[in-house]
Amino acid sequence: MLSIVIPIHNEEPAILPLYDRLTRVLESLQRPYEIIFIDDASTDRSFELLANLVETDVRLKVIRLRRNFGQTAALAAGFDEAQGSVIISLDGDLQHHPEDIPKLLARIDEGYDIASGWRKDRVDNAITRKIPSRAANWLMAKASGIDLRDFGTTFKAYRAEILKDVKLYGELHRFIPALAAFYGARVAEVPIRNSPRVSGGSHYGLSRTFAVLFDIITIKFLLSYSTRPMHLFGKLGLSGLALGGSILGYLLALKVMGREIVLEHGPLMIAGALLFLTGVMMFSTGLLGEVLMRTYFESQGRRIYAVREIRTRRESVSSS
Repeated sequence: MLSIVIPIHNEEPAILPLYDRLTRVLESLQRPYEIIFIDDASTDRSFELLANLVETDVRLKVIRLRRNFGQTAALAAGFDEAQGSVIISLDGDLQHHPEDIPKLLARIDEGYDIASGWRKDRVDNAITRKIPSRAANWLMAKASGIDLRDFGTTFKAYRAEILKDVKLYGELHRFIPALAAFYGARVAEVPIRNSPRVSGGSHYGLSRTFAVLFDIITIKFLLSYSTRPMHLFGKLGLSGLALGGSILGYLLALKVMGREIVLEHGPLMIAGALLFLTGVMMFSTGLLGEVLMRTYFESQGRRIYAVREIRTRRESVSSS
């Protein structure tokens, strides 16, 4: 079964056209499906329209969040509720074409775990959206090690079991392919069409530049050092200790030779002391991180690996 997950926030003009186009595409696939709308505390008539649609379609489900939690939380709510073996997420503003769903499913049927949409020909403003997005996608690809050209689009298809290994929070929905690939998911990129919004303006813009930058730093840490934080903080601590210790050793040698170090090398002495203390702090942070990660994995019973399948040779059993 297919589960279609659509987070919305104030998308009243797009809901009915989206529903009509979506149902036509899904009916043509001749596969069982469900549609899940997540209303992220809309202030227009979005929920009212969805509530009316629910009365006419048993395959439709609407989740209404108590307040505006953001797109990541809305997607997480939809993923948790989805019953399908394949889950497809897309935006509710009609910038994504439901008619592209078969292309995503084709890559899933080929054996990929995630089919990620790629807005090859974007219709957004070049200054406020295209150029910043291209730079952000390049940084995300370098930080995550996943060769995708479009991390930001919501239009993706997932095998349901892959999402079980990905815990969403903050604004990490755009990094689902990278987080899933950490556990061995196979990811394919699929060109999709991109249309202008039917009404209103985008919820994203240049103001999100720093938020995206912070997310990139976060994902780099999660993918490279979350299970071994000492490898990051230990390197920084060792560098600080080595450099600070060398400076302080040099100044100590000068002091032994009778030189005046406070007046002649005061700033250098302060820099050496700060580097040495910073190194100690980095080592301490790394050790605390190791303890926290061990406590997390052991107390939650969470594995640091994911099994794709287990095969054994069947033994023939003869009864006496």
